[in-house]
Amino acid sequence: MTRYAVTGATGHLGTRAIQTLSKLVEPSDIVALARNVEKAKASVPEGVEVRHADYDHEDSFVKALQGVDKLLLISSQPGGPVSRQQQHQNVIDAAKADGVEFIAYTSFAHIETAKSPLANDHRFTEQAIVKSGIAHSFLRNNWYLENEAATIQAALKGQPFVYAAGEGHIGWAAEIDYADANAQVMVLEQPKEIYEFAGQSRTYAQLADVVKTVSDHDFEVQSISEAEYQKNLEASGLNTQTAAAIASLQKFIKSGDLAENSTDLQDVLKRPLTDLATVIKAMK
Repeated sequence: MTRYAVTGATGHLGTRAIQTLSKLVEPSDIVALARNVEKAKASVPEGVEVRHADYDHEDSFVKALQGVDKLLLISSQPGGPVSRQQQHQNVIDAAKADGVEFIAYTSFAHIETAKSPLANDHRFTEQAIVKSGIAHSFLRNNWYLENEAATIQAALKGQPFVYAAGEGHIGWAAEIDYADANAQVMVLEQPKEIYEFAGQSRTYAQLADVVKTVSDHDFEVQSISEAEYQKNLEASGLNTQTAAAIASLQKFIKSGDLAENSTDLQDVLKRPLTDLATVIKAMK
């Protein structure tokens, strides 16, 4: 019997991944790992065991990963008192101590060439997993369509669709598709070491065209400079540091950080990807 564990069980990705995994294996063979145990218990399928685990504390993972064979390590959220690199190292060290045989880690698109600062923690974690000697798959999820919710929802209300990434391409896909594929890899007998998970490569202008197909309002599409983009964010209430960080993502997208034509996502899912227009309709 193989025992599976999933971190971040109360997050959107973790919740969906556990739901999907429970359809592929017996729910009783799954352990949901979460800081908030009660919240996790309210969302996991019947039969799934919930254990407390805190990225900040290696000891909690040493206890939580006992008896686990395969671990889906969903990257933690940055910005806490303990660095994300240290949080991930805590999990990896605990997995090593408990004899976990396989780790699937949700990473960042083509980490070898990515220039965005967002890639740094993922690059560190991939290297740490390799150093641990544990068998692994790196699930390099591209960009969730849901990351663009604010831009899309503004356009759906008739406001301008604004971006600063020029002709940079992105492999947008629905978060549920990434979650489902992440779960599917857990049950493969011979998974690949690296999966570049992405949807069809599109520019922001092409994404705006998709939004127009479901919008009840006309809206302008505005390609602006990174400086203008940052000013707009600051005008919306963000502080300068946060606005600059978000605006810089547009620069790295423009330079090709998220350009991807891999079919890995659809190949693993063995079904068509969720139509972006369907996800956008749900944002109304």
